[in-house]
Amino acid sequence: MAFQRYKFGAAGIGLMFGFSMSITLFGPANDFRSGVSTWVGLDKQLSLGRVIGFSYEDPLVIGDGKPIVVILDKDPKTGAAIDPPQRAYVYSAGIKFSPGVNHPELLGPGVRDLSEGKGQIAQANMATGAVFTIGKDEFNGEELDYIVNATAVSGWTPAEVLSAAGDENMRYVGKGKTIYITEGCWWCHTLLPEQTQDWQFFGAPPFLGDMNGEMPTAFGSDRKAPDLLHVASRNSSREWMTMHFFNPRLVQPNSIMPRFDYLWGKKDASGNTIDFKKWRADYTAYVNGKTIYPPEVPEPARTAEVRALIDWVLTSLR
Repeated sequence: MAFQRYKFGAAGIGLMFGFSMSITLFGPANDFRSGVSTWVGLDKQLSLGRVIGFSYEDPLVIGDGKPIVVILDKDPKTGAAIDPPQRAYVYSAGIKFSPGVNHPELLGPGVRDLSEGKGQIAQANMATGAVFTIGKDEFNGEELDYIVNATAVSGWTPAEVLSAAGDENMRYVGKGKTIYITEGCWWCHTLLPEQTQDWQFFGAPPFLGDMNGEMPTAFGSDRKAPDLLHVASRNSSREWMTMHFFNPRLVQPNSIMPRFDYLWGKKDASGNTIDFKKWRADYTAYVNGKTIYPPEVPEPARTAEVRALIDWVLTSLR
């Protein structure tokens, strides 16, 4: 009798698996290219570049070969003020373009037409580099966001835009998301609020068009910590984020999140060697009540991995 139960159980599982695969293979499906890219979707793919993760342009998965997001408050050609400031996505020579530029059909109907027509994305040249922005216009009576090749439309070159912006207005978003993935942050954090009471605190779930051209989406596998999709709308303090990544217990005493102080590297923003051993000893003294104030967190250097990680959090997760 026991043998019969196992046999019937195995057969039942096989039938269920076969039925589910039949639905997948032969059932109705939607072509994801029919999804219309939103502003969020365009911003993501232009910020991240061709792909995040292992690729032939970034074999060590350290965030190489990514564009730089620039916050422009003046026209790099004329010097005229831009109010409100505009995001520009700078692809220096040789940096691989985002999927929507390489394959416009991924942008969806309308967005593709505007991007190829008014946006002139087909004229973008990877060998010389290009600068992209996001425009807005009507298509068949519907207002849509689309990609603008600012190098062709406005004559902006990567070098001019980076020079006009200065380092304080540069955001290393693509490198930051790479670090988020390689550090395994998605084991505890998700990027996908559920359609439940999550809406009231974490914000609304994303639309289909928010993921067009983003590779990978990194939705996350479990939620042991808050969802991060809109975290910068809840907390946009760079100082808080800096302390949190260096030692989460500085801002949340009961946090179970590990320290990420090693993302600072060996030097701080002033070029001084960071004495991690002394910092941790001073912090232990503070926790034990031997000192009143916690030790100061070192300011990360421009090239520190943590700067890119914070750039991604505060720029993309809104």
